[in-house]
Amino acid sequence: MKKTGVVAAGHKETAKAAEVILHSGGNAFDAVVAAHLAACVVEPVLTSLAGGGFLLAHTAEGKSALYDFFVQTPNKKRTVQETDFYPITADFGTVTQEFHIGLGSIATPGTVKGLFAIHKELCTMPMMRLAEPAINLAREGVVMNAFQAYIFDVVQAIYLSNPETLAIFGSHKENKPLLQQGEILKQQELADCLDSLAREGEVLFYQGEIAEAVSRLCNERGGHLSKDDFSSYQIIKRNPLSISYRQTSILTNPPPSSGGTLIAFALKLLEKIDLRKYSFGTANYLHLLAQILDMTDKARIDTYLNDTSHHPGEQLLDPEYIAGYRQQIMEKASCSRGTTHISVMDKQGNIASLTTSNGEGCGLFIPGTGIMLNNMLGEQDLNPHGFHRWQTNQRMSSMMAPSIVLLEDGNQIVLGSGGSNRLRTAILQVLINLIDFKMTLNEAISSPRIHCEANHLSVEGGFESEQLTKLVDEYPDHKIWEQKNLFFGGTHSVCSSPEGVSGVGDLRRGGVAMVVPS
Repeated sequence: MKKTGVVAAGHKETAKAAEVILHSGGNAFDAVVAAHLAACVVEPVLTSLAGGGFLLAHTAEGKSALYDFFVQTPNKKRTVQETDFYPITADFGTVTQEFHIGLGSIATPGTVKGLFAIHKELCTMPMMRLAEPAINLAREGVVMNAFQAYIFDVVQAIYLSNPETLAIFGSHKENKPLLQQGEILKQQELADCLDSLAREGEVLFYQGEIAEAVSRLCNERGGHLSKDDFSSYQIIKRNPLSISYRQTSILTNPPPSSGGTLIAFALKLLEKIDLRKYSFGTANYLHLLAQILDMTDKARIDTYLNDTSHHPGEQLLDPEYIAGYRQQIMEKASCSRGTTHISVMDKQGNIASLTTSNGEGCGLFIPGTGIMLNNMLGEQDLNPHGFHRWQTNQRMSSMMAPSIVLLEDGNQIVLGSGGSNRLRTAILQVLINLIDFKMTLNEAISSPRIHCEANHLSVEGGFESEQLTKLVDEYPDHKIWEQKNLFFGGTHSVCSSPEGVSGVGDLRRGGVAMVVPS
């Protein structure tokens, strides 16, 4: 059967929106815009029209571009005392993590402007057509699946913080505060807003009623944003960061965002280490991998915290700098937020790799729109110098790293991940599995992962216990998870091969893949 394309995403309805557009003759970029709009409806904790993200686009003609529509710090800063900014605790069941919310946690959103820029330059179908699946989902409702219900439980403190959010996301079941699996999520205000945006364009968001509503809310209740923040926001197009690793070319997110650069750094550390003498999941390999992750985290701290330039990642990829960290690894005994991703390929050969986030949401809607505002200024990963210490009017750095792998044989793999600071280690491990261990895409994604940060080791369920003994002895501060978990990312990926196209949705984050027949 001839294939029209393939999509992998974090929700069945997100993927289905892309499928419908591909089947109707749209290209990969039409499909990824439609999928993102749908994700804002059906993955509300992970993404929003008031968040930000990145699209890595690779056209059938072989041209590549990174569309940076991530959030921008406000032009002016209120004092800490007059700012609405406070902590909540997210409970993953086995670990907890602190986030900060409130109007003082909102950075200038980039998503709407980004989608319209992508539409203008790369898409072939009217925006109204691309928004139809999302509008219908918001208006008619979507059945909550197990994964989305679980995420609500993890960050329920945010969605219980205001009556407006509770009115939309509250459960009708007794003793259950937020929507549970099987309940219907309807968002009428969001449906109307999506319809208006599709008809009126980005001006409504950045110069019209929406910008005015956010500005008024922030002015009255302790936020930083003003109408000037919205009117001055710009999309930035960048050349992708290109990495060569074992005769394979990898395109990813360049500086000033850090995720792609840190993946490149880790691959450069590995490049001169012969992984053919290792087997996946063995004690030797896990020890080496933990050292690589540990060194990458130390390099992140050294550069992004101690380098005051706007592009610390440039130092990170300096060959002498890498060699110093590689030597530290070789000297050791070798035996010893919410974020979602969409990958699309079409029959012409266009590729879209889009990662987007709303943080976890600040707990408040833009009045009258059903759009949850972001809490990027309350994300510790995005504020390495400390809260309230951000510079005004700066594009924030991000760990998000939408990526494309160009194989020697001409085939391609599209991937990215959600997962805050863990997404870079998730992508790195999938790349190693594919390139070094020659796994299939499904094997590469489903294999268990580890994450090492600040000398704390997290180990996902699935490794043989006897192989972990020496590893956990080396890292007394560790956590072994019993099962796979969204904590370790969600690498929704698609690929081409001589047999055609295929995709894998990472089940850690409710992933779904669909091949679209012609």
